[in-house]
Amino acid sequence: MKTVLFDLDGTLINSKTGVTRCAQYALSAFGIEEETDKLDFFIGPPLEESFIKHYGFTEEKAREAVKKFRERYQPVGIYECELYPGVEETLKRITDHGYRIALSSSKAEVSCVQLMEHFHLKSYFDVIAGATLDGKIGSKISVLRETMRRLGQCDTKSMVLIGDTRFDVLGANEAGIDCVGVTYGFGSREELLESGAVAVCGSMKEVGDYIVDKF
Repeated sequence: MKTVLFDLDGTLINSKTGVTRCAQYALSAFGIEEETDKLDFFIGPPLEESFIKHYGFTEEKAREAVKKFRERYQPVGIYECELYPGVEETLKRITDHGYRIALSSSKAEVSCVQLMEHFHLKSYFDVIAGATLDGKIGSKISVLRETMRRLGQCDTKSMVLIGDTRFDVLGANEAGIDCVGVTYGFGSREELLESGAVAVCGSMKEVGDYIVDKF
């Protein structure tokens, strides 16, 4: 059976407000004051990776920063987001055409489940896979492999990932899965194509059209 995997942040939900405010909160605990508009790079990649790459944190310090991030995120930041237009209609359309759907995100899995329940979308997904709080699963490739394991599906040609950044495309490439990029999230068309996306869509409706007509 053909399966469509979806990234979450920047693909199904616009999580900019919640993620950047929580990143700002975490950084302030270490004496770093940043405007939220300068923190978009926290959306998508594993949090530890962003603290290390952009602020030179050690792994231990990055883990502490992630704890501070989650201190605000779980009660408040998780809900500072909104669905992109056409999400539920597209999920229903794809399901009605006989495709399986899975969520495959570098966001903590507990948060992924919580958000899908909050937006009443959980029933569309055969699998919801995300990062583990112990850090053992967090990179895109590790989440994709866990998603495939739970699906019991190893035929990569019958799967496609929908994502908004090069991290999605590169992870899919490593897993042997095609990736369709979307430009309404946090990555550019050029970035997505240069990373190897097989197609780029500008809306959820276009995603549905691509899946039904070409996959």
